[in-house]
Amino acid sequence: MRFELQQNAEHTNEIDKPSRKKPIFPVNELLRNYLKHHGREVKQPVSYNDLLHVAYAVPLKDKNGKDTLWETVSYDMKHWEFIREGLVRMYAILKTEGDMTFTKHLDVARIDYCSFANSNPFRIRIVNKFNDNYDHYYVKLADASRIYGLELEHLLSPNRITYLTHNNTLLEEHIPGIPGDVFIRNYLDDPITNKIRFAKEFVKFNERCFVRLLGDMRSYNFVVDITPDIEDFQYRIRAIDFDQQSYEGRKNLYLPQFFKENYPFVEMCVQYLNSDSIEQYQTEERTLMAFRVASSRFRLMELLNIMAKDNISTPEKLNQLKHQLAAHFQASIFNKCGSMGQLVKRQLKQTLQKNLKLIQNSLGKFED
Repeated sequence: MRFELQQNAEHTNEIDKPSRKKPIFPVNELLRNYLKHHGREVKQPVSYNDLLHVAYAVPLKDKNGKDTLWETVSYDMKHWEFIREGLVRMYAILKTEGDMTFTKHLDVARIDYCSFANSNPFRIRIVNKFNDNYDHYYVKLADASRIYGLELEHLLSPNRITYLTHNNTLLEEHIPGIPGDVFIRNYLDDPITNKIRFAKEFVKFNERCFVRLLGDMRSYNFVVDITPDIEDFQYRIRAIDFDQQSYEGRKNLYLPQFFKENYPFVEMCVQYLNSDSIEQYQTEERTLMAFRVASSRFRLMELLNIMAKDNISTPEKLNQLKHQLAAHFQASIFNKCGSMGQLVKRQLKQTLQKNLKLIQNSLGKFED
């Protein structure tokens, strides 16, 4: 996908937004067994439903007084003791595999709720009473498509993901970084920002999303992690929202370069990178993903086989996406896919095929 030959929605006025509200897809028995087998399904003291018993809520504003689309919620005192103790224990389960030794100096500082997001998450702020240091984690409805997205991120991206499930409850760690829209506003034009290095990372992020069909990566759905290097800085873009894992029907919704919110990044890529450099970085990322496929091939195939039998989209969106991918790659085999899971599997083979051949001896056969 060449940036200089593709128009961003900022210029074309093309509709680039995904479905307004994606349904929650239940976790089926096969996926549940997978989660248990790989240590993701762990009994929790508090459920998502327990957190819904809110007594009252007030809008949460940022330091500039702007609405954040989150609400800070409170509970009746009788219910609060149960909630507070359970949330501290959940933090210990998520962070220290249930070692409660350190929970005596931890407390719940705040609970925020967002009705805007698909998963209607609760954000839990845990504070260390000794030094006031705090951390966050999230409690959400367990959505099958989101869980597939988290697992594929864990297996195929350069990032490891910590999350746990229990029945209809999903616990996720907080992924630190500068939100992409904040980065555009406050950091992109900073003299110390290395735009060439950042452009390289955006190309690679764009490729990762398309290869594994992760959609809706508008600037506020990913964060930028900045790491000081020997003489400069390195950048890593990390997805933080996995609700749109292989749900939408339009191919362009799986390519961050097409969202108008990301246009400053696309413009930077076109300005600082030529076509050969872009192709080089795309190849680098596909090669790295192929090695990740090789190292986790048994677990990945187990997940994809479960995903192939699951229903995580609508027939209309499935038909639209498989036809668009077939046209894009000029490969009619996409039209034979009967589920979004099968499409993800076919997409991985299609985009990584050349790279997989180079490491075929270590990978073995990547079968249908």
